[in-house]
Amino acid sequence: MSIFDEPKIDAHCHLLAPLQFPYSADALYKPQGQEIGDQSYFSHVMNSYGVQHALLVGPNSGYNLDNTCMCHALTTDPQRFKGIAVVPNDASSEQLCALQKQGVVGVAFNSSFWGTSFYKDIEPLLHRLKELNMYAQFQVEADQLLDFSAMIERSQVRVLIDHCGRPVPAKGVNQAGFAALLKLGKKGQAFVKISGFAKFSALAYPFDDTTIFVEKLVDVFGLSNCMWASDWPYLKASPRLDYGCILQLVAKQFSVTERHKLMWSTADDLFGFSYAGK
Repeated sequence: MSIFDEPKIDAHCHLLAPLQFPYSADALYKPQGQEIGDQSYFSHVMNSYGVQHALLVGPNSGYNLDNTCMCHALTTDPQRFKGIAVVPNDASSEQLCALQKQGVVGVAFNSSFWGTSFYKDIEPLLHRLKELNMYAQFQVEADQLLDFSAMIERSQVRVLIDHCGRPVPAKGVNQAGFAALLKLGKKGQAFVKISGFAKFSALAYPFDDTTIFVEKLVDVFGLSNCMWASDWPYLKASPRLDYGCILQLVAKQFSVTERHKLMWSTADDLFGFSYAGK
């Protein structure tokens, strides 16, 4: 069986449709050209590569705190999509519940975009997410996770970490930020996305300097706490990236049995997707 025929859940992707859902005036970065991808086109991409479900992430790029584009997909195709929203740091339980009813399962904190100081006061929000059994999703880079470790531990919120934690390849697996990520993995509180290689690799495709980090994450977290994601439509990507080539990286590194865990079971268990053929 080809990896294209295996059941898959894409655990990190974005929808950007500025003609239907105009960008926010206060967005710091407004994707254009090949960075844009609406719900209809992404559904074709999913069908082409045998992807049954996707976890949509509200992008800071283009929409800032406006989740309208993403939530439209959640409500019009709830069998296919779940979502991670972007909210104000003081979002109330009522606001979170309203999003939850639309298919949102967590909230994104993107310190690689805003810096860590932007999120210095989010601990009360983490506690609210914990109370609602929602996820706190962090996109960090280098050693940024260190600034969140204590509040994550105190809140006991379930955590999703984007893109392998975006380590610095030249610093190896013992660098402080990656070590903090592994510590979270040992506690069983966090889940990590095996994705976003182009965001932290110092090399061109097939991003060979990321392999050692993937191996270490799988070893410490276990496949039950790891999930695959495409990061489509590759915001701010400088090289050309293609969905099929990203999938082939997984086919090269993992067996069929391992891929079922990585590309299906973990995300299905966490986010409540269902697929008759699983």
